[in-house]
Amino acid sequence: MRNIWGMTDVGLLRRENQDAYAVRTSEETGFTVCVVCDGMGGPGGGKLAGTLAVDTFLTTCLANLQRDMDWGRVQEVTAFAVAAANTAVYERSCSGGDGLRGMGTTLVSAVLRDGEALLDNVGDSRAYLIRDGGITRITKDHSVVERLVEQGNITEEEARVHPHRNLITRALGPDPEASSDSYRVSMKEGDYLLLCTDGLTGTVTDQELVREVLRGVENNQCLDRLLKLAKKRGAPDNVTAVLLQQ
Repeated sequence: MRNIWGMTDVGLLRRENQDAYAVRTSEETGFTVCVVCDGMGGPGGGKLAGTLAVDTFLTTCLANLQRDMDWGRVQEVTAFAVAAANTAVYERSCSGGDGLRGMGTTLVSAVLRDGEALLDNVGDSRAYLIRDGGITRITKDHSVVERLVEQGNITEEEARVHPHRNLITRALGPDPEASSDSYRVSMKEGDYLLLCTDGLTGTVTDQELVREVLRGVENNQCLDRLLKLAKKRGAPDNVTAVLLQQ
């Protein structure tokens, strides 16, 4: 990757930032691993769930990726890493007392090498590809409103303000087993890959995302502008994003 930027912020209404993210590039294998999580739970539980999932996913990927690995094997590694992250959160919730019971987290990740990326997601944190002035959402939310949109019961615009927009149908941690959806994306020079939590997408439209990215990304200015826009709209949730430029 040519450049990588990241930011996370508690927002304007939450007391605790339960989002977490990490990015690492292995010189040994040539892979870049990026993961973003949005924790859920009571005080301390959501923060722990998000941080634990990020650390477990990242560590598992870096320990198992190999330089000459084909993308089928890479997908096996990321699926294993998602399962490991789920187990880590689930077992901690079961052993941590009532305060941690039922905690969980979303996850969206990208493993990149040589212009190719493998994405995984669980929940409603998202990945977008920005190319040639346009934006495409790569991942599909595991949420109540996504199902309603797919069924034709509501529009995308209605989903943004639906009273059940925060209800997700899949997460890491609440159950002993969890799986992710995977997507493979080819990137060309000048493309951007954006991973983010719903604290950003719930306040900023897709058109605004691409506009701010294309206005310029030097020194994290793009993500700073997006955060400022989210706060202008009230920033009711934590806001986290990672932007990668090919």
